[in-house]
Amino acid sequence: MARKWTRYPKKAFYAFTAPWAIGFILLTALPLVYGFLVSLTNFDGSSPRWKWVGLRNYVELMSDGDAWAALVRTLGFAALVVPLSVAGSLGLAVIINRRLIAVGLWRTVFFLPSVVPVVAMAIMWKLVFNKDAGILNVTLRALGLDSVGWLVDPTVFWALVVVMLWGLGGGMVIMLAALQGVPPELEEAAIVDGAGKWSVFRHVTVPMISPIIFFQGITGVIVALQVLVQPLLLTNATGLTGVGTVPQSNRLYMIEVYQEFFLNNRFGYGSAMLWVYFLAILGLTLVLLKTTRSFVYYEVDTDPAPKEAAR
Repeated sequence: MARKWTRYPKKAFYAFTAPWAIGFILLTALPLVYGFLVSLTNFDGSSPRWKWVGLRNYVELMSDGDAWAALVRTLGFAALVVPLSVAGSLGLAVIINRRLIAVGLWRTVFFLPSVVPVVAMAIMWKLVFNKDAGILNVTLRALGLDSVGWLVDPTVFWALVVVMLWGLGGGMVIMLAALQGVPPELEEAAIVDGAGKWSVFRHVTVPMISPIIFFQGITGVIVALQVLVQPLLLTNATGLTGVGTVPQSNRLYMIEVYQEFFLNNRFGYGSAMLWVYFLAILGLTLVLLKTTRSFVYYEVDTDPAPKEAAR
């Protein structure tokens, strides 16, 4: 006999949501508040001799030319990497979505780089770009060409772009799921009406998966703006002091923050930089969310129900 549905008490709801709520409070909310309080001090990370300085760190940040230059550099980096990442993931998904020989093997090959740890990936590419024994320069010398200093300005920036684009497999899997969710009847109807393959892809497939494309774009922006490990490890130095040797092309905003924390021991100023950056990323995300209706197609109308016209 089928079991009758029973209404669970409110305590069950709170019991199921308690782990997330406790984790959010302890690991997100409290660190945010603590970081803001630290940004109002001159705390150096270890000394008990610190004092309240109010908004002095924020005022200093407004006139910090290095921080602003790093911010502009980071925005340019994100503007280049994110579109290439989204387009590359979509292109791989389109290729893998076809009937190919050993398609499962190809999916695995493209996806594997995305599961490699960030540190291991950066160290591996550092070896590839090595000027003396790296495989790229070895190949160039075998072809009779001169070696290239990949890890120095200005080519180190393009090396960082390559490192960021290497793990397209994760985005490819999401794009592949989106492509397989497009109703084939719509594409077949467009072909019957005389549309070519490119027109079908542009006017049918892309609008149907535009929410996924937007999701990939906005998450890619957030990730690209917080890049730290890759440019930090693509240097010839090691240790915490190695941040001072990061080439100028790769001195992104988070590199400047890292330097203030662990090289200059200015925890208060570094916290102020992070809080301003958090608000900037939050504002950029909200702006992107507000502009979705102009280029993202949703099967369910997201507009509020129109109000009844006044009589």
